[in-house]
Amino acid sequence: MSLHTPLCDLLHIKYPIIQAGMGWDKEGLTTPPALVAAVSNAGGLGCIGGSSIRPEVIRERIRAVRQLTDKPFGVDITLPKMEDVRIPDPDEVRKEIQEKFPKHAKFNDELIPRLGLTPQPPDRKSWVKTPAATREQLRVILEEKVPILIIGLGDTAEVVPLAHERGMLVMALAGAVKHALSHARKGADVIIAQGYEAGGHTGTIGNFPLIPQIVDAVRPKPVVAAGGISDGRGVAAALALGAVGVWCGTTFLVTREGGINPIYKKQILNGSSEDFVRTAYTSGHFARHYRSDTIKAWMASGLDAMPTPYQGNAMDEVRRAAEAANRVDVLHVPGGQVAGMLSEERNNVPAKEIVDRMVSEASQILNNLRAQFVGA
Repeated sequence: MSLHTPLCDLLHIKYPIIQAGMGWDKEGLTTPPALVAAVSNAGGLGCIGGSSIRPEVIRERIRAVRQLTDKPFGVDITLPKMEDVRIPDPDEVRKEIQEKFPKHAKFNDELIPRLGLTPQPPDRKSWVKTPAATREQLRVILEEKVPILIIGLGDTAEVVPLAHERGMLVMALAGAVKHALSHARKGADVIIAQGYEAGGHTGTIGNFPLIPQIVDAVRPKPVVAAGGISDGRGVAAALALGAVGVWCGTTFLVTREGGINPIYKKQILNGSSEDFVRTAYTSGHFARHYRSDTIKAWMASGLDAMPTPYQGNAMDEVRRAAEAANRVDVLHVPGGQVAGMLSEERNNVPAKEIVDRMVSEASQILNNLRAQFVGA
């Protein structure tokens, strides 16, 4: 049995394996061009995680990928709500935290030295993702006519016609049926059903109930499964639930081509599924990250996470102090519960080997099932 689904024909790829467009770092090291191209060259679909990257860097990444592959690839960005991007001067935010959340301010001020760190001043030259900046990101992607645009968060109503005018396809993530239906009605070509198990921003419904519900709700739109998939067993399970492909993030973070800090790779490879927790302490929005010393301290504080942008500002103070001291070990990589399936032997394995292994295992499982039931 060949691992070929309708998704392969739609996206012009050989295998229905997609490397998630993870974009939590501002340098784009989560999905560097080498990783994106390696997955696409292996027959899957590589994706640039562009959400946190400056528009001009997104253009550089797109052109770098095109130097490495002539195969299709995608770019993933988020379209945050207006209220989620109000990011005034960090000193102003800090003052508001002290006024509105004095217990949180005191806790964070005490946490930094408790971690062995020294407070650092804000980086006022840092790029900020505002509505205008997001539109500039989108403009670059449209100008470059990337084959596939992926919307990881936000409303697809405006972007779908713009992409379709340029011959581009649109994929959109959904963590609940209502979100999937909204994307489908607005013309998204592929719906990515992302379960609770996934890393980064994720919902509250596990994949086994979520995938078939979304498949039924948006039929005949193709559905891709995301969350908790790192091998052929996950691929076969996703296909059995009605998906036509898989979206995998955490498993590609630890590949040879992945560009994240080796300490973050260790968190994934040495961490258990329980070590990756869904919490709002990183930004004010729920997301799944490694349970670092910083996260554990906030969890033990008894304090609820502050809303955006306050919680993110407080966490950014810790991040600046940690990076200045070369102590990113106290910070946390976004990752899924599938990290519990990844051991040291997966460290720095070529991305092509991951794709090949997933395809081989899934094909063998599906062949065995067919033989088992045909012969019954």
